[in-house]
Amino acid sequence: MTSSIVYSSEPVALFGGGEATLADVAEIQALSGPCVAADGGAKIALEAGVDLDAVIGDFDSVTADILRKIPTDRHHHIAEQNSTDFDKALRHIAAPVVLAAGFLGGRVDHQLACFTVLARYADRPCILIGREEIVFLCPPRLALATRPGDVVSLYPLAAVEGTSTGLYWPIDGLAFHPTSSIGTSNAAEGAVTLTMSDPAMIVIAPRRCLPTLTQALVQAPQAARWPVRAARCTAPPQS
Repeated sequence: MTSSIVYSSEPVALFGGGEATLADVAEIQALSGPCVAADGGAKIALEAGVDLDAVIGDFDSVTADILRKIPTDRHHHIAEQNSTDFDKALRHIAAPVVLAAGFLGGRVDHQLACFTVLARYADRPCILIGREEIVFLCPPRLALATRPGDVVSLYPLAAVEGTSTGLYWPIDGLAFHPTSSIGTSNAAEGAVTLTMSDPAMIVIAPRRCLPTLTQALVQAPQAARWPVRAARCTAPPQS
């Protein structure tokens, strides 16, 4: 079992080296307690004046100058090359939810790898923050404070079924699978609720849902969370 580096009863902010702005950093820092950088994400965190609690990664994309500005006892070097820096960071954070900026936008292969990591560590809820949207793995039960007309997309990573209220196209009775039936470009008629049979459904929702979703995940009882997977997949080497 993977031991954690960062433990928190509050949300944890996680910064990556992809597309992120100082405004993104400020928004998730305001909703979080501890702040962590995944390798090169330390750069924007320091630019924003964030006091990082940890830097986690293989350190191939963070410069020595950046690392010198962070106390050495907060450096957590993980040398293996079989996983991404996002994987290395998320699997070592124990918190009600992780709010992650700097992982969407940019290279599509990096984003796809992040979606796989969300499902691999379904027991560690994480919300990826994009320019206009948030992306996360749907928990067993979810209430989402959407408004009429909001786009709510559902993308299965494996076979999964669910139920819904508040969606223009209800999902009850559908058998989702990435090669057959997906649920992108659905629309909210108001607040949306979802249930899922398995930890395999990616949800894409408006970014303004971030504060209420964060609060809901923090307050969710253990029974409303996915258990630890019996076995973890190992991703191919990533740069």
